Amino acid sequence: MTPTTLLWLVTGCLMLQPLSTDLYLASLPNLASDFATTPAAVQQTLSLFVFGFGTAQLISGPLSDRFGRRPVLIGGLSVYLVSGLACALASSLDLLVAARFAQAIGCCTAVVVARAIIRDAYAPAEGARVLAKASSLLALAPILGPILGGYLQVSFGWRAAFVALALAGLAVWIAAWRSMKESNSQLNPQAMRPGSLGRTYLDVVRTSAFWAYALPGAISYASIFVFISGTPFVLIRVLGVATEYYGYLFAFGVCGYLSGTLICRRLLSRIGVDRVLTLGTTIGLIGGLGFLGLVLAGVSHWTLVVAAQFVVMTAHGINFPCAQSGSLAPFAQQAGAAAGLFGCLTMYAALLAGTWVGSSHDGTLLPLASISATVAVILFAGTRLMARHGTPA
Repeated sequence: MTPTTLLWLVTGCLMLQPLSTDLYLASLPNLASDFATTPAAVQQTLSLFVFGFGTAQLISGPLSDRFGRRPVLIGGLSVYLVSGLACALASSLDLLVAARFAQAIGCCTAVVVARAIIRDAYAPAEGARVLAKASSLLALAPILGPILGGYLQVSFGWRAAFVALALAGLAVWIAAWRSMKESNSQLNPQAMRPGSLGRTYLDVVRTSAFWAYALPGAISYASIFVFISGTPFVLIRVLGVATEYYGYLFAFGVCGYLSGTLICRRLLSRIGVDRVLTLGTTIGLIGGLGFLGLVLAGVSHWTLVVAAQFVVMTAHGINFPCAQSGSLAPFAQQAGAAAGLFGCLTMYAALLAGTWVGSSHDGTLLPLASISATVAVILFAGTRLMARHGTPA
């Protein structure tokens, strides 16, 4: 594959994740009404997706080490397409949650293979720059996705969002089938054997350089998932934003993520991965604590929520390319397994954050602001603690 073809294919795979979580956000309050249930119950469509996404990566990563990136990617995209249609046809919340779990398995396979492809093709520093470039492109998904989702909800109802996701999966499936060449030149016949798989993950877990980047990456994703899971109810139900306008407000916040990836790309060659990560976590701390401080001071307006989201997502756009590339750098022949474990940690951190937000909703901004500030402090302190244990240059 040419660098351009590879970049677009990786971007398409990575784009499925934010589309799958963001496209139907404007429909969450309506799902609660249609199924006559609580916001916490409806958020299971997010939390079970995240759980499935995280858990399946532990298998899909080694699968791609054993059988190659291409067949595993094609299979994952096929699961994503079929389960997206099942979501659109679901007649109950339980069936929708189950279909979302299956959709997560297909989605995570595409994402983990995309990360492994980057590790196959590039050295760590160049891989971080490619991931930052892909992140800039895939920012279009969380920017445009909620806007499209809002209009789909108003015009056709919540099922239309899942039809759109199935069509997105079909487009990436066609691109992978036509364009992808196998990038794993060293298939590991032992990768899926229980003993070998256990040893592989044990090797990854024992590598301090993996944790030095994987933990900041996971906590950074949790920091934005606070807003992904919390803003639909806060903006629409608490602050009275119209459903069709929610997507625009969320998209503006996501522009911060795009800004962060551009900052990351510019600074990586100048100051290195570790110092860029330090900058990102500092910005996240300012955003989280500033949000909480203004809420405690009595500010209650949609502009505050959007501004806080913008700052926190800027920080994540800086942090995440560094974390992804740095966590995989030590693993030339175990990139799939390392990418799977990194993704698993990321999704479990998001699951905890989303569950925390859903259970604490009380009709005010305070829970959202408190959780955002807490996660920002943990990210800032944890990154520096791991740096003391020796991150690679």
